[in-house]
Amino acid sequence: MNVLVINCGSSSLKFQLINSESEKVLAKGLCERIGIDGRLTYQPEGGDKAVSDLAMPTHTEAIQFVIDALTDAETGVVKSLSEIGAVGHRVVHGGEKFASSVVITDEVKATIEECNDLAPLHNPANLIGINACEKLMPGTPMVAVFDTAFHQTMPEKAYMYGLPYEYYDKYKVRRYGFHGTSHSFVSKRAAELAGRPYDAMKTIVCHLGNGASICAVENGKSVDTSMGLTPLEGLVMGTRSGDIDPAILEFIAKKENLDIAGLMNMLNKKSGVQGLSDGLSSDFRDLEEGADNGNKCAEIALSVFCYRVAKYVGSYAAAMNGVDMIAFTAGIGENSGTVRAKVCEYLGYLGISINSEANGKRGEEIVISTPDSKVTVMVIPTNEELAIARETVALV
Repeated sequence: MNVLVINCGSSSLKFQLINSESEKVLAKGLCERIGIDGRLTYQPEGGDKAVSDLAMPTHTEAIQFVIDALTDAETGVVKSLSEIGAVGHRVVHGGEKFASSVVITDEVKATIEECNDLAPLHNPANLIGINACEKLMPGTPMVAVFDTAFHQTMPEKAYMYGLPYEYYDKYKVRRYGFHGTSHSFVSKRAAELAGRPYDAMKTIVCHLGNGASICAVENGKSVDTSMGLTPLEGLVMGTRSGDIDPAILEFIAKKENLDIAGLMNMLNKKSGVQGLSDGLSSDFRDLEEGADNGNKCAEIALSVFCYRVAKYVGSYAAAMNGVDMIAFTAGIGENSGTVRAKVCEYLGYLGISINSEANGKRGEEIVISTPDSKVTVMVIPTNEELAIARETVALV
């Protein structure tokens, strides 16, 4: 079966067409500037990347251009829509409503819409993509795969905040966690590589990208994760602050005359390593280069990031009363040997020892700990699109 995987944003749409038997990507691409003017980037397997400026007033036109590209007589990879057996949609927030992926129905869409308040920038866009696909591909099964679903196994002690219970009771204010598709994929792959049953492993997954989170996976279930009600909590990230003293907000608001919108913009878009580096960059390649050249703020940004990662790893080792494997993934986790080394320098108490030669590799699935290390440390490239395709096939 060929599965079309859709990741829809407010003005963008990423897609991959995956053959579920071979798990090969037949084609992939991106629609950008939807509602502004429109641009399609399309690349078939083994072919050249093509960029076209196309009018995309809505997501419906964007989906149509994706279909046209996939079925194009010269550069397409399927002859007709009949060769696409299902569509898997990434949906950011399922709240407490969804603990697993589901086949999309009108009832499911209504429930996703009920979660819009929890992810106002993402869920409405995800629904737009679903509706556009349903319009252009009637009769094709659609599946929703939720970022939050994997973390619905967390116990109350992990997801409840120290706030009046009424806010949970009335508004479901609690930790939900994100990157669930990635954490699930990587932790399962970790068990495969270890040759051990998934339900008998204690794994800590470090999904380190511009958005970053850590997850404790015990016996195949997420038992804690660093992101919270929103993706703002937890690690210091590219432009997000991560954990801070809440009283800082009142202090800065008074000093800078900021309202709630101004504070949230500061926390989400002007903080993290970009803020710590005094505006140098949110890209770790720039930060590492700056630190190598003696930029003090770049050094601080890298140190704070790695220290926060190490603290979360330590806390989750305590939460699970041990750890068998630590897996680094996502853009920074897969490519920055510097970050991995700095994080692992704090973990000697776990009996971890790193092979510096292996750690120098980029983007490879590889063990970076030494044979005598008491905890195995690996780099495992994530593949959220493949995970979504697998979930979709399992349901349809």
